[in-house]
Amino acid sequence: MPRPLDHARRAELLSGVIGYLGEYGLTELSLRPLADYLGTSSRMLIHYFGSKEQMLIAALETQRPDIAGMFAGIPDLATLRTVMTESFCVNTTADWISSTRVLLQVLGVASIPGSPFRGYAQDAVHVLVEALTTTLSRFHPTVADPESTATVLISGIRGLLQDRLVTGDYERVDRAARLLIERMLTAGAK
Repeated sequence: MPRPLDHARRAELLSGVIGYLGEYGLTELSLRPLADYLGTSSRMLIHYFGSKEQMLIAALETQRPDIAGMFAGIPDLATLRTVMTESFCVNTTADWISSTRVLLQVLGVASIPGSPFRGYAQDAVHVLVEALTTTLSRFHPTVADPESTATVLISGIRGLLQDRLVTGDYERVDRAARLLIERMLTAGAK
């Protein structure tokens, strides 16, 4: 009879996976060094998660914020600008840096044909674009094309986050993020 899952230990392992990947990266991830880092065995990781890919997706799921809640109740474009600018900055704080690094790595790997992360990555992108599109649509006819505006904002911010993490040039990239958000939410307005 299989050993029942200890859900508290599973949650602890998932948190550790994000920390490990934020520190060491996704490339050439092997279960043995990860298990050592987590204080367990690769056999136990497979017991808890089934496969390395399922473990990574489960870990990422624990980091996904309530996207719909993030945009709920935003009354106007000015408030949306503020929320988006603050969200950009939060994604590279000490609390979120590991999650941001891991997400960017997974999105990159998901672009490879046959990637086991493709479904997760597509869902992550669609959820965010749909939530922002819904928010922008509330301001219709102020925003001419909410879905395109949401797509440019999400993709642009993701690229800027990557630039910020790669170059470490926070000042330049933060200015660019503010400019993108301002221009898109002003240009999208009729």
